[in-house]
Amino acid sequence: MAVLVLLQGGQAVPHTLDGQEVLIGRHPDCGVQLESNAVSRRHARMFMQDGGYAIEDLGSGNGTSVNGQVIEKATPLENRDRIKLGPVLMRFEDGDGASGDIGSTMVGVSLDDADDATIMSSVETGDGFGALGVRPEEKLKGVLEISRALAGAVDVESLLPKVLDTLFGIFTQADRGCVLLRDTDQGELVPRAMKHRRESEDATVTLSRTVVKKVVEDRAGLLSADASSDSQFAASQSISNLAIRSMMCVPMLGIDGEVMGVINLDTQNPVNQFNNDDLELLQAVAGQAALSFDSARLMATFAAKQKQDSELDIARGVQEALLPETLPEAEGYSFFASYDAAQAVGGDYYDALELADGKICLAFGDVAGKGVPGALIMSRISSCVQNTMAFATSIEEAVAAINNHMCANAVEGRFVTFVLAIIDPVENHLTLINGGHMSPMIVTPAGTIEEFDTASVGLPIGVMEDFPFEVVERPIAEGEIVVIFTDGVDEAMNPAGELYTLERMRDFLLAGPRQADQLGQALLADVRKFADGREQNDDITIMTFGRDSAVTA
Repeated sequence: MAVLVLLQGGQAVPHTLDGQEVLIGRHPDCGVQLESNAVSRRHARMFMQDGGYAIEDLGSGNGTSVNGQVIEKATPLENRDRIKLGPVLMRFEDGDGASGDIGSTMVGVSLDDADDATIMSSVETGDGFGALGVRPEEKLKGVLEISRALAGAVDVESLLPKVLDTLFGIFTQADRGCVLLRDTDQGELVPRAMKHRRESEDATVTLSRTVVKKVVEDRAGLLSADASSDSQFAASQSISNLAIRSMMCVPMLGIDGEVMGVINLDTQNPVNQFNNDDLELLQAVAGQAALSFDSARLMATFAAKQKQDSELDIARGVQEALLPETLPEAEGYSFFASYDAAQAVGGDYYDALELADGKICLAFGDVAGKGVPGALIMSRISSCVQNTMAFATSIEEAVAAINNHMCANAVEGRFVTFVLAIIDPVENHLTLINGGHMSPMIVTPAGTIEEFDTASVGLPIGVMEDFPFEVVERPIAEGEIVVIFTDGVDEAMNPAGELYTLERMRDFLLAGPRQADQLGQALLADVRKFADGREQNDDITIMTFGRDSAVTA
């Protein structure tokens, strides 16, 4: 995509050309508005012509020139043509960027593809500061200057221009400079900041790919003296025009010792060229700049993590608010429920509702997936169950409506294993539908554990619309306790890597308390004791309910 670059105030500001015609001038209606009294209200226009762009002066007072020539008619533009509207400098970019392992995504920085660069001198980086024993006073002064300039900077984007500003103060002969940083996603070096001393000139900084590549590979600073005569720049017209005489390029080493970027300075001064002492000084200053940048980046990451943790704390509060504050009360029955998310939020779910006819509805589910995605699905099914149970006349109708709603708004790969139970505390009767969840365990007064037939287990919720779920009914005898749980219970792991297992759970339930709420609390405590402080692999959710045993005199 073509870009028109405004070169003003030491900055290169790009304006994307994405239309057939773009007006340039002082008027607010212009596509590219220029704030200069020497520019006419509608100074010039750029338009598509023969597959490219052309520029035409619109009778301006101070004229329009291309590459130093005043134009009298529409003039076709080529890549990197320089445009001047009155005193305002601009550059046309046709969108063809450089390729290779070093990016050039920042307008104003270009990379020369020549591979026969002449390298005049190099300096090893050592620990990132070069040989501090050489010219220690100057190096210490430079390090202190960059440290003072960057002190307290936590914004990564504003830090890099400060680096260049400080370097221009240390190296008074420097005319242009830029900083390239490694893109963490693509691994390429991309320009992130640039500066030039003469604000009235084009801000282009042209680098040799050969030099940059060698700096990165060898982790050594390089000096190219009298760069305008180096063969590496023979094919670069922009370098020739700008008469660069000397260039330094040094690596920025991160805390881990890896190259995180490079700093490049060049000068047009034929008398005061950079020398090996300057290269060593730049390497020392670049070492401190890299540490400051790394610190700012870590601080930004820490701040982002704190913000994320704060948002997750809010999300945890919202999710906890979706769970029932209290469990139902029914004469002769006891209830217990607990939910421990493996992360800040999780995908397990339970609810308990007292229906209008006096029956009690218990809902229990496990979303496929943990963390925020699971929590979002959990919140949806929670709302769906609440709304559905307000009008459903039967458990079959309720589960069918919940399933169809989740299917209609399904997220790929996200389903819910689900149990819906209706308890009649008067008739002591249980009606239950199991949608893909592991069977609840029923602890009987006879000291056995019963589980529902696997044939009664249907598909998880949200998999198939209009699936015919099977209804299971049974009486609730005195002393029976029903335990519903997620796989975070039997798959809880101790530091030795051993699982809690269903077998251990059955043994514990048979030996545990004979009242539902007490048994639920004891089971949760036993799982935590077994884990012995090891971090949870999955959400752990337990719900128990049962009919209390008769009290004998």
